[in-house]
Amino acid sequence: MSTPADAETVTTRTRPVGAAIGLLVVVGLALVPLFVAPYETTIIGRILIFALLAVSLDLLVGITGLPSLGHAAYFGIGAYTAGWLTINVTAEAPIPLLAAAGAGALAAAATGWLAVRSGGIFFLMLTLAIGELIFQLAQSWESVTGGSNGLYGIPAVQLAGSPLVLAGLRYWYVLAVFLIGYAVLRLVSASPFGAVLRGIRDNEPRMRSLGYSPFRYKLVAFVLAGAVAGLAGGLLTAQQRLVTTADLGFTTAALALLAVVIGGAGTLWGPCLGAALVVLIRDALGPRLDGHGPLVLGLVFILTVYLLPRGFAGLAGLRFRRRPAEPA
Repeated sequence: MSTPADAETVTTRTRPVGAAIGLLVVVGLALVPLFVAPYETTIIGRILIFALLAVSLDLLVGITGLPSLGHAAYFGIGAYTAGWLTINVTAEAPIPLLAAAGAGALAAAATGWLAVRSGGIFFLMLTLAIGELIFQLAQSWESVTGGSNGLYGIPAVQLAGSPLVLAGLRYWYVLAVFLIGYAVLRLVSASPFGAVLRGIRDNEPRMRSLGYSPFRYKLVAFVLAGAVAGLAGGLLTAQQRLVTTADLGFTTAALALLAVVIGGAGTLWGPCLGAALVVLIRDALGPRLDGHGPLVLGLVFILTVYLLPRGFAGLAGLRFRRRPAEPA
């Protein structure tokens, strides 16, 4: 029979392997513009942006136990903020990105104080309603958002006064910010604060009886997730130089939640895999499938739910799990 010591031994063994794999992935991503064509480089950059959105959502879904269908609202708010600031104030990095993250955090704080008071299906429906309200606001506020036409004509982001026009330079910019955002969420997840969030997810009444305030912890997690989602929105503006209402609509929110479920909720790196699969099917394979990309994504979701309840990240646990030792 396996013991907690056995589980700790397996975890200890997998940490160096995971760190080595992570380092190789980062090096491989950094080398992409040197060996990949500009169009494919842009697609990979889009994957990184969507992955950052999915990881920020995983902080709510997998770590805190708050499934949200309105998380794309903060993504879109960050994108519009960065785009408007780039057009009217400055395109010098990292000002638009910082403003995007701040706008996402403020919007999350303004709506989260109400949303996190609920839970389960009520939280899901409430976040959906909040997302739809912000979507309608973006549609009607044409003087700022451009309405259904979108916010276009955004200048290229500048770094030390030089505009990042080349696809490879924009990609490295996106990669650097993605790594920073992911590292922040990883540190939060591994901190005592993250442990409290998991405790609230697993048994909120018990955490309350121990003296913790679930409302405060969930609100901080909600605001932090909104800030990172806004940061991802600012990256989207820097890459495609166009923001539309679709970027903060229900479809984007549903695809982000789909990426979390497919990749493996609660792992942070799993949703990155899910985001890669979603973007590849939607943007790369979708046009070749005569517009049937959403159908393929639906089939992948069904297969994942039935065959991989823990997502693709669950396969890593099966790979490194060892058999219990036989009694002497």
